[in-house]
Amino acid sequence: MTTLRCGLIGGNISRTRLPLALDIMCRVEDMTLDFTPIDTEGDDAFDFHATIDMLRQDGWTGVSVTHPHKTQAADYAGRAMDRAVANLGASNLLLFGERLTGWNTDYLGFIAAWQAVFGNRGPGEVAVAGAGGVARAIVPALLRLGARKITIWDIRPEAARDLARMTGRPVTAIPIEDAPGAIETATGLVNATALGMGGHPGCAFDTDLVGPQDWAFDAVYTPTDTQFLTDAARKGLKIMTGFDLFRFMAIETFRVYTGRAPDRAAILPQLETLRPKE
Repeated sequence: MTTLRCGLIGGNISRTRLPLALDIMCRVEDMTLDFTPIDTEGDDAFDFHATIDMLRQDGWTGVSVTHPHKTQAADYAGRAMDRAVANLGASNLLLFGERLTGWNTDYLGFIAAWQAVFGNRGPGEVAVAGAGGVARAIVPALLRLGARKITIWDIRPEAARDLARMTGRPVTAIPIEDAPGAIETATGLVNATALGMGGHPGCAFDTDLVGPQDWAFDAVYTPTDTQFLTDAARKGLKIMTGFDLFRFMAIETFRVYTGRAPDRAAILPQLETLRPKE
C-alpha cells in the first residue's frame, strides 16, 4: 500500500482539518497517510529553510505550508515554482522527490470554490484586507475570474504595494486609513488577514461599513462563522467561507501530492463532514 508522507508548517495550526481531508482521500485511493504538523507559533528560532532541508532528507513526499510561511516557501522553491503560479510570490505546498517543485493550491482552490458558490458571476470591484501569503493567491485568482478593480491595504504598506506591483492593473494599494472609502464602494469584501482565526481575535472590517456590498469572503476557516462573515450574512451579502476554499484546496493538494485527481462529486460531501461546528 502506498503511503503519503507529508505535514503542515504554520503558526497556531492545532485545529487544522488538512490531515483529516487528506486521510479521506487516501482511503478512497487505497493509500495510507503519515502526517506530521509542525507548529511554529511562538518559536522565534524556527528556521524554515533548514526544516525543509531536513524533511527532504527524511524522505517526505512533501509539505504543506500556511500562515506565516507561504512567502518563505516560494522563496525556497525559487525557479522550481509551478509556472502557472510562479509570479504569485507565495507557495502553500512544496513537493519533494528527485526534483523540488513549489505549488499554490490556494490559487487553484479559490477559483474552483468561487465557481461552485457563485457560478459564472464576476467579482466586480473588490476591497481586500491583507497582502500576505493568502492574498498573493486570492488577488490573481480574482483577476482571472474577471474582477474589474481590486484595492488592497495592509498594516505593512510595503506588502500591499508589492502585491499591487506584482499583479499590475487593475490592482491598487492604498494606505490603511483610506480603507473605509474603498470598502463602502466595493462590490465584494475579502479578508486575507489572520484576524478572526483562533489565536488572532478581531475583525478586518468595521461592522458599520459592511452592508452596501454584494458578497464577502473570509480566508479564515477555523472558525467558519467569523465575526466578519456573520456581519456580512446578517446584512444580506452572499458569503463564501474559508471552508469553501479549504475543501477545494484540499482536493488540489491531494492531486499534487499523489498525481491522482479525486472525483469531486464523490469527495466534496465527505469533506463537508469536516466543517468546524463552532
